[in-house]
Order: sequence, then C-alpha cells, then structure tokens
Amino acid sequence: MTNNSFSVLMSVYKNDNPVHFRIAVESVTINQTLPPNEVVIVVDGPVPDELTSTIKTLENEIPYIKVHWLSHNGGLGNALRIGVEIASNEIIVRMDSDDVSTPDRFEKQIRYMTEHPECDVLGGQITEFVDDETNIVGKRLVPCSHKEIFMWLKGRCPFNHVSVTMLRSRVLEIGNYMDWHFNEDYYLWIRMAEAGFKFANLPDTLVNVRVGKDMYARRGGWKYFKSEKGLQDYMLRKSMISVPRYLYNVAGRFAIQVAMPNNVRGFVFQKLFRKK
Repeated sequence: MTNNSFSVLMSVYKNDNPVHFRIAVESVTINQTLPPNEVVIVVDGPVPDELTSTIKTLENEIPYIKVHWLSHNGGLGNALRIGVEIASNEIIVRMDSDDVSTPDRFEKQIRYMTEHPECDVLGGQITEFVDDETNIVGKRLVPCSHKEIFMWLKGRCPFNHVSVTMLRSRVLEIGNYMDWHFNEDYYLWIRMAEAGFKFANLPDTLVNVRVGKDMYARRGGWKYFKSEKGLQDYMLRKSMISVPRYLYNVAGRFAIQVAMPNNVRGFVFQKLFRKK
C-alpha cells in the first residue's frame, strides 16, 4: 500500500458555495482510494454562517482536517503561502474548494512521486463541467514530460493548478507562493523552473473542475493582461525567453485579453485552448 503521509492544501473564502465545498472536501478524503493523513484548509477571511457551519462540521467528521482561520481576506496567494507553511508533510497536494477529484487521484500521484523521487511537481489533466458533474464542456490537456513542460512554460502555464502535487521543501526553497494577481501558480512554476526543479504531468484526468458558463469570457481585461504581461517581463529579464518570443507572447495576450469582446474571447478559449 502506498504511504498516505501527504497533505492536501485548500483555501476557502466568502463567495464559496457550502454544498460545493463539502463535495470537494469529500472527494479528497472519504472518497479517495488513498486518503491523506492531513487536509489543511485555510479560511481566507470572514465567511457566511452557512459556510462556517459546513467547515466546522467537516472538521468534526474528518479527524485529519486542520482548519486555519484568517481574520481578513488576503487573496489566494497569501492563503496558499500560509497553508504550505502549516502543512506537516513533505508532499502537498493542491485542491480547490468547488472541484471534484477522481477517486484514484492520490493513489496515482503518490505512487508516481514515490517511484520518481527526482520529480518536484506533478500535475495531470482536468475536465471542466457546468452545473452537473456529468455535463463536461471541455478538457485542458497539458504536456507530460519535463522537457515539454519547460518549453510550454515559456508561453503558457504548463500545469492545471488544481491537479498539482508538489514537494514542500522545494516550494519553500524558492520563496513559497507569492501574490501575483490571477497567476500565483504560474509565477511559482516559473521560479521553480528557473531554479532547475523537475516537472511532470500524468496523462490521466485527475480533477473535474466546476466552471461558470461565462468563465472563458471573463479571462480578460486590463488587470488580467497586466498580470500576464508581468510574468513575461520576468521571464525576459531572467533570459528564460527571447525578445521575439516575448513580443509574440505579449501581442497574443493583448489581442485575446484586451482587444477581443467577451463573447469572442469565450469562443476562442473553447476552440483553441480546450478539447471536447
């Protein structure tokens, strides 16, 4: 039997749905073929009474849940940074507050990490659904080998964040999660790549991700563009990408995230960046 000494890291905040949150937590605990021995839940600021009640009930029902309550909302990057610091185990698994992990997700990932000790970050594929878990509207495929992931990183985020398993010591070594609007995870992977850490993705679908009907359309605007451009600026300064690649990346992001109307952007995301 694979060792279950690993921590699941989740963050929850005021806008999260209590029912969806319970489903997400159960998918990484009682519904796993290999459950963890610790689930760290960081409550990012005050939350409504119903959500508070759900969190406390789950804490009582599942003895290995560890809840950390923050007095104010500091954003996802800050919550995950604190969660990494709190986690007791070297292997940390990420999970979002309204998605659904496949029942054998941890069994697959922990086995891989055990058999490949050189791997510092391991992700996988995700499906995306609207309303009902069976209503799959897309699939985000990411490359599997370290070489492919490193090349992909120069243009796009090479991991599905919600699917990731990572080594706590490595994350702490390069400064942990840092605040970077919309892109805390991409910024983390860039810094880990810069440090020479090793990546992999499983070809398996590990998480079914809950999305809104307008999710693709909302991935735009000046704030989103500036965040992504900032990451391109960083990679250029660090000589991770060339000037031509930088210009190509920034121009493409401007066209999609700023110049395109929301409905067109949604169509482009579904057709170019997702598989049916």
